[in-house]
This record gives sequence, structure tokens and C-alpha cells, in this order.
Amino acid sequence: CNPRAESLPFSVGACSIPMSSSHVVSRINSTAGYWFPDRWNPMAFVPLLEVGLKAKEQETGMAGRMDDQDFERTELLRRLRRLSGAARLMDSALRIPGTNIRFGADSLMGLVPGIGDASGALVGFAIIYEARRLGVPTHKLGRMAGNVALDAVVGSVPLLGDLFDVYFKAHNRNIGMILDHFGVDRSDLDRPQRR
Repeated sequence: CNPRAESLPFSVGACSIPMSSSHVVSRINSTAGYWFPDRWNPMAFVPLLEVGLKAKEQETGMAGRMDDQDFERTELLRRLRRLSGAARLMDSALRIPGTNIRFGADSLMGLVPGIGDASGALVGFAIIYEARRLGVPTHKLGRMAGNVALDAVVGSVPLLGDLFDVYFKAHNRNIGMILDHFGVDRSDLDRPQRR
């Protein structure tokens, strides 16, 4: 029982039977019940592993993108809630009993000539500045600035300006424009965040 130099010995009992490596692999594969090519190459599994790894990376990447989108949406809603709260305080925090007429700090501050209207305008421009940081386009920012300017100019007229503030509500109008831009409904701001 002398194996040839190019053969791989396959032991049976005490005797080595000369067999080529392809015969050994074929016999092992047929014993296992699988069909493989005669010349088995372990590197043939590398593409399968790469496909599996790519699928896992895509799955992880999609989950990561979804997490990023959820985070961005949550952050956007948080900032919009803050802006909406400021607008509500300025325009509709109080209600006249027995009516649906609402007014806010802007109308009350307007009772102080000059200073009150300037303070309301400052809050309005702060809302516009935050809208610019959120990515609201320039033409909408211009319309928002027009609302605040009109509110400040007409609001400076004694008594008539205060009545105008009650009905015009520049800050609420501007918040509505911001929400429309992002496709967010006011009811979305009232919902608690899901965890």
C-alpha cells in the first residue's frame, strides 16, 4: 500500500489507499448528501458570505435611516410645539367668558403705547428667525414678516390697534404657515410622543 506522491492517502485500517484529493472530496460530499464540484474550493462560499453581510448592512442601514428620520421628526415637532406655544401665548391664551373671542399677551401689551407693540413685534420676528433655521423658504418668511409688520403698525393705533390684534392674530397666522410648509397638523402638536 504505497500512495503515489500526487495522491492524498486515505486510511482504511492499517493500509493507506492512494486517492486523489478530488476523489476524497467527492466521497466526503456524497457521504454528507450534498453535491459539490469535483474540485471543491472553500473560497466558493465567500460570495455567499458577502451577500449575507451586504444584506445585514442594508438592514442595519435602513434601520439607522429610520432611526434618524424618527429623531428628526421628533426634534421638528418639539421645536414646532415651542413656537406654537409662544404664538398661543401672544394671540389666544385668554378667552372672554361666554364668547369664542380669544386674545393674548400681544393685545394686552398693545395697551402700552409704543413699547407694547414693539415687544409683540420682537416676539414675532423671533418666531420668523426660528422658522428660517428650520428651513422655511424666503418667500414664506417675507409673508410672515409682512404679517408681523402689519400687526405692529396697525396695533400702534390706540384702541383700534388692540381690536385689530384680537382678530388678526399675526403670530397664529405665521405658525399656520410654518405648519403648512412641513405638512404638520395642529393636532400633531398635541399628541404625546410614542416611545
